[in-house]
Amino acid sequence: MKPQQLLNEASALGQSLQDQVRCARTSFPALTAIAVAIASSIVLTLSGCANSAGIASSAQAIAPASIGLGAGASTPVVVADWWKNFGDAALNDIVDRALVGNPSIKVAQARLERARAAVDVNKSADGLHVNAEADATRQRFSANSIYPPPLGGSIRTLANAQIGASYEFDFFGRNRAAIEAAVGMQRAAQADVQAARIMLASNVVRIYVQLGRLFAQREVAERSLKQRDEILSLIRQRVSGGLDTNVELRQGEGALPESRQQIEQLDEQIALTRHALAALTAQAPSAYDTLVVPLRTVQVVPVPNALPADLLGRRADISAARWRIEAATSDVKSAKASFYPNINLTAFVGLASIGLNNLVKASSEQYGIGPALTLPIFDGGRLRANLRGRHADLDAAIESYNGAVIDAVHDAADQISSVRSIERQQAQQVSAQAASESAWDLATQRYRAGLGTYLTVLNAEAGVLNQRRLGADLKARALEVQIGLIRALGGGYTEIATQAAAVGS
Repeated sequence: MKPQQLLNEASALGQSLQDQVRCARTSFPALTAIAVAIASSIVLTLSGCANSAGIASSAQAIAPASIGLGAGASTPVVVADWWKNFGDAALNDIVDRALVGNPSIKVAQARLERARAAVDVNKSADGLHVNAEADATRQRFSANSIYPPPLGGSIRTLANAQIGASYEFDFFGRNRAAIEAAVGMQRAAQADVQAARIMLASNVVRIYVQLGRLFAQREVAERSLKQRDEILSLIRQRVSGGLDTNVELRQGEGALPESRQQIEQLDEQIALTRHALAALTAQAPSAYDTLVVPLRTVQVVPVPNALPADLLGRRADISAARWRIEAATSDVKSAKASFYPNINLTAFVGLASIGLNNLVKASSEQYGIGPALTLPIFDGGRLRANLRGRHADLDAAIESYNGAVIDAVHDAADQISSVRSIERQQAQQVSAQAASESAWDLATQRYRAGLGTYLTVLNAEAGVLNQRRLGADLKARALEVQIGLIRALGGGYTEIATQAAAVGS
């Protein structure tokens, strides 16, 4: 530190302390001379104290425009209970149960309570502390020590009862910064709770849609089984009439077990998916054994034309990362304030005596009051190392925020692209299925009339079954990407108020 800078800093510090002393004169007039002496001594000794020169953070928060967020672009509004737009009472009940009973939500809430407790702990350091103590000790006094006879060489009881108080003058904002850091972590924990709720609701709805897709696939398989059974009856008639051979008969008979196997596989997947829903709601695996989910195509969120800048404010994970930056910044301020003096005012009043019978006498009264100063001068680099660590934490928080922003933007862009692609795929699939159904009908009619072969029927059937399965998958996929888009656009999260308002509350 340069001499002139040191003198300027020392002068400003001394002036600040003297201003604080003036404010205390009316309450503690007897301490004015002592406080002035302390302020003056700080100016003289500050030249030898530890300093924070040369320690700074290097990370920079990413600019929204650099990753494609367009200013002025509108974002579709997502309500907090967005899943109710699906109009499914069973789904609403499952989501509500999950948000109440799922352990991941309770873990996030427990972390929030811990963060709130940390705020209270830091607030308790910034105020008046009062404590009481009482003790009694049976002691033999040495005859060869400082105590003369008859006390020396005797066994007496030492009794003490007093009330003490202390108050720390936070001249340099160390306690204030610690409180702000704790509040920042509390706000981050609150955002984490909301992020956990949004993720859990999204997972519940997504698995619910998967269950609906399995039921749609099962419906296709049952329809296929019925059609194959009808074809087998036709084959038997044709074999009896000499129009077909046992080859076609065996092919028709083999198609039925294949369809039943597909149905059994789907039933297994349905059972496992029901168990997954039960686990998310913290219930027994059999809780949803009778749940049947009809697959519906529901468009609940319009697709934005561009990624808006306010996307970052709608994401709970981004908000949590930003609050952690605020907390880390306050930690840096608190670490810097540790380089400056710590001034406390202490006082006590009580009773002390040799012998319990003398404790309550007026002559046993004792009291005292006075300031205490702690000034770091040489600490082996501990304060500088601590400050470097706090700056490293700040850099890590900023880079974590940058990573979360990049992931959020890519997530939203992916979901928007998928929504538009699924819409185009569904339009093409509808046309393809119509053509396949028509081909199947024609092939079946020709086979019934003896104008076509069973191989043609099998080929037409394969095409129509593939399109039916694809149609069910696309319906489910359309809902899944809508869920993904809702989550990517924030899932109804509302950003927490600013830190200044939070600290002042």
